[in-house]
Amino acid sequence: MARARSVLLSGLLLVACLLSPIAFVAPKAASPSSSADVDARLLTATFAGLVPLAVEQPAGAYDSVVAMLQSWLFGGIVLIVIYGAAALASLANPLTKRREQVKAEVDAIRKGAA
Repeated sequence: MARARSVLLSGLLLVACLLSPIAFVAPKAASPSSSADVDARLLTATFAGLVPLAVEQPAGAYDSVVAMLQSWLFGGIVLIVIYGAAALASLANPLTKRREQVKAEVDAIRKGAA
């Protein structure tokens, strides 16, 4: 029974191999107009992506040198405040102060016990 199924399966596989060239159709040859369509679509997508940059004009964001210097001054002050707050937080850490206090108490108890 198994041999009969094997022969049947082999026969079907052979028929499929013989008919497979008929089943697949070759694509049409590429014409020059189809590549031009792709290029036009690519050009359109690129242009659409770059339009916001042309509208925004980031190079002309500052009306004057004074406005540019004011923005740099403001940004520098903000950075100094942020770094100052981080330095203050690291120096005024209550956990570190409490650890130092407990260490001093433990050292005093050890000296008293010794």
